[in-house]
Amino acid sequence: MNYIDPHIHMISRVTDDYEKLAHMGCVAVSEPAFWAGFDRGSAAAFHDYFRQLTEYEPKRAAQFGVRHFCWLCINAKEAENVSLSREVIAMIPEFLKAPNVLGIGEIGLNKNTANEATIFQEHLELAARHEELVLVHTPHLQDKYKGTRMILDMVKEIGRIPPERVIIDHVEEHTVGPALAAGHWVGMTLYPTTKCTPQRAADIVERYGAERICVNSAADWGVSSPSAVPAFMLEMRLRGHSEELIRRVVYDNPLAFFKQCARWKDALPDGR
Repeated sequence: MNYIDPHIHMISRVTDDYEKLAHMGCVAVSEPAFWAGFDRGSAAAFHDYFRQLTEYEPKRAAQFGVRHFCWLCINAKEAENVSLSREVIAMIPEFLKAPNVLGIGEIGLNKNTANEATIFQEHLELAARHEELVLVHTPHLQDKYKGTRMILDMVKEIGRIPPERVIIDHVEEHTVGPALAAGHWVGMTLYPTTKCTPQRAADIVERYGAERICVNSAADWGVSSPSAVPAFMLEMRLRGHSEELIRRVVYDNPLAFFKQCARWKDALPDGR
């Protein structure tokens, strides 16, 4: 079965991982801009990073028949630096015409600070002004519920971004309900330490159904796995779920969300 990984950080993965993804049936990945493991010191560093996401990485993926899409922003952790963040936000529009850009992300909150909230709102303003999709990072562990509520309130307050054009990522058992109730798409991240396991993600699908729910690996430079989505697929099969349901979560849903972007080209295999 073909699938899409809607959140994975391929610039931090070796080329062999693209080959493995292709062998497992991954036909497309989307890579949100994120923290590099250290704080970058200038807007120029982000300019080079955005060039890597829009120019180089799609070519590396294409060697293995995988289509590469990306999202642009300054991430929530580095958003604590307001002046740098505003420099980065100001240069994002020049990259929005790149054919593999899906929108603004992964924006959101890290420690739920006032500075993070300010830059999150300014990213939302940018997305509204350019009619872009939005991918949102929710905080880790004990800050997740509070941060998710803050995020949902701020998205609602701006009022100019339709809720179905926003995906709230890294949801868990206590945050998936409020995000879905607000009309957003949600992403469950299959990460071994701070987010969901394949088993917990399968539990959530069984409880909430498959509507507007996606799964992703968020594989990066930390302890993570690019094979996390196939692990979820196996867990669902072992529980007796239909191939149709599994395909909806791992292929049809991310495809439906991404196709709201005018730059998305509907040229993927049908996955059957």
